[in-house]
Amino acid sequence: MQDETTPENIDDVPVKKAEHTDAAVSSDEVEHKLNDAEERVLRAQAEIENVRKRGQRELQDILRYGEMNLLRDILPVLDNIERAVDASEQTTDIESLREGFRMTAKQIEKILEGHNCKQIETDNAVFDPAVHEAISQQPGGDAVPGSVIGVTSRGYVLHDRVVRPAQVIVAANE
Repeated sequence: MQDETTPENIDDVPVKKAEHTDAAVSSDEVEHKLNDAEERVLRAQAEIENVRKRGQRELQDILRYGEMNLLRDILPVLDNIERAVDASEQTTDIESLREGFRMTAKQIEKILEGHNCKQIETDNAVFDPAVHEAISQQPGGDAVPGSVIGVTSRGYVLHDRVVRPAQVIVAANE
């Protein structure tokens, strides 16, 4: 049984032909727009690659020359040490040499602070294994057990990372 809306033969089905109107786009225009889009994509990819390569070069420069500012700050300290060595050969005044080295040490501490490298606190501090390295324990007399009672080597942090832990002597239980 055949539906009245369905033709018996497929050839009898009416076909609508596409009408060309002003809104219709010619194949040349489509091809032109496609070529433009492909060109924009290629240019964007090339720009991304250039940015990636530039970023890699800049990172390599930072890794290679990152210490430049620190070195520029330290070189005058080295000059002062060399002057002190030269002066020590011409004088017998030990106290002035000692004072010169104290001033040089202060100069280095100031440079380190300027580069966000700070000394780890040890005065009246409770032993903290994150920033202190206990090299020995000894009776501390009046000191609270577990507190720092001596320092053999100062420690430093850069921002929030330990550069070197402070080597300390810790008060032991009596």
